[in-house]
Amino acid sequence: MAGRTPVRPDDHLLSPENAALVLIDYQPEQVGTVRSIDRDLMMLNVTAVARAATAFGLPVVLSTVGVELGANSGTIEELRAELPDVGEIDRSTLNSWEDPDFRAAVEATGRRKIVMTGLWTEVCVAFPTLDMIREGYEVYPVTDAIGGVSRDAHDSALRRMTQAGAQPVTAVSLAAELQRDWGRPGADRLRGILRWYFPEVQKLGA
Repeated sequence: MAGRTPVRPDDHLLSPENAALVLIDYQPEQVGTVRSIDRDLMMLNVTAVARAATAFGLPVVLSTVGVELGANSGTIEELRAELPDVGEIDRSTLNSWEDPDFRAAVEATGRRKIVMTGLWTEVCVAFPTLDMIREGYEVYPVTDAIGGVSRDAHDSALRRMTQAGAQPVTAVSLAAELQRDWGRPGADRLRGILRWYFPEVQKLGA
């Protein structure tokens, strides 16, 4: 039908049919140390990413670090509330790709395009991104939904990942890329996210 974008199995862009979302270490201890972006804005953005993934039916892998060791708390509550049916994979490794359970969960999605979010940018986003790219995955860090201990740490890590082949996106561009066409069924999924998101951004003065 004219004006409706067909599903293409070989789509080079992100789509609900070819992408999965990874969220790494959005725990109170990590959130509290972020300095590269306003923390409330970062959490708003990662919440928008989680809502988009849920709305479009993306497989989601959620991981924490150090909970079983007693060092950290679990996923921060506002994000946990968006993903009530997604189990947490706890690790001891800084590089989540070196954890067998995490790796198995990503592989089980069957997707090769991975939307990557996590804390910190320079560690828990960069390390698995670099490894996964080497193994043939396409990785899309969501730049405004992640953060580092400094702006320099965040920016340097993004440069490193991009030079290795990562493809940065933002929370809103991700949601729009998943929708692609206002004529596609379920367009209200994106409208609903945007109607919630922009007033919240205004509240933050961002």
